[in-house]
Amino acid sequence: MDTTAWQLWLIAAIVLGALEIKLSGFVTLWFAVGALMAALMAGAGLGFDGQLVVFTLVSSALFGASRTIFKHVFMRDAVRLKTGVEAMMGQEAVVTEALSDPHGGTVRINGELWMARSLSGPLPEGERVTVEQIEGLKLWVRRPSASHEVALPQPRPKKENAGWD
Repeated sequence: MDTTAWQLWLIAAIVLGALEIKLSGFVTLWFAVGALMAALMAGAGLGFDGQLVVFTLVSSALFGASRTIFKHVFMRDAVRLKTGVEAMMGQEAVVTEALSDPHGGTVRINGELWMARSLSGPLPEGERVTVEQIEGLKLWVRRPSASHEVALPQPRPKKENAGWD
């Protein structure tokens, strides 16, 4: 039985455990446990090569499993946050430049102006639309469902005796 090997592994486990307390990465804990297991194997009389194998296998297994453990135990109810282009799908936008069939126009979404094409025919300025798909830097939009009616602009009454209308 090699008395110095298990002591060195135990010191390594203590140092790695102290680092885990000091650092915020939650990584060195698994190496501390691996060093503790290697210290037990050294105390049982396993050779240095075997100790290194135990340290490596235990540390690697715990490190790899920790992501799965934490994901399933602590993050089971977490909602995935959508960002960027993914967050625009299904969002409402406002037409800022009328969307005509051949050329499209511009819509405002999340405070930004985007080139857009209509999937539901020409759309006038000011109409609210829903983003259906994204192709490069162009949004494909559509009028919301039929339950949301859009009020058409009323024609202005003509002024009498204006002469310059």
